[in-house]
Amino acid sequence: MTRTFAVLLAIAAIAGAALAAEKKLALKDLPAAAQKTVQDQAQGAEIRGISKETEKGVAQYEVETMVNGKHRDFNVDTEGALLVVEEETSLDSIPAPARAAIQKKVGDGKLGKVEIMTKGGAIFYEAAYTTKAGKKHEVLVKPDGTETKD
Repeated sequence: MTRTFAVLLAIAAIAGAALAAEKKLALKDLPAAAQKTVQDQAQGAEIRGISKETEKGVAQYEVETMVNGKHRDFNVDTEGALLVVEEETSLDSIPAPARAAIQKKVGDGKLGKVEIMTKGGAIFYEAAYTTKAGKKHEVLVKPDGTETKD
């Protein structure tokens, strides 16, 4: 009985830590420079959530928005620099080589959301998909169809 209680307590502590790490923020919680960039980028969009994360040692805010029924998410660092933008799109709106590479990767699986990703001035296409066996994956390709990790 004591062991079961200890295991449950440990699970609760881990879950609490995970929730704290993913704490949702309000625009007012961000530094002034980051707030300005978020306001500039979110014009005409509904802000659905803001969270803080650290990626490759860089503290940043991920902002989830909806524009005309489509997802548009972006990351801003603490100094207000726009790091990455991900915008939902359709498969047929992306370049043919990127489309073909994504279709080949998905194969007999089911295609999910397709996004245009802009990072450091470069453009990529990201697609979520589920394999025939039910496993979820993502693929990231360059406009020429070359698969990349980022």
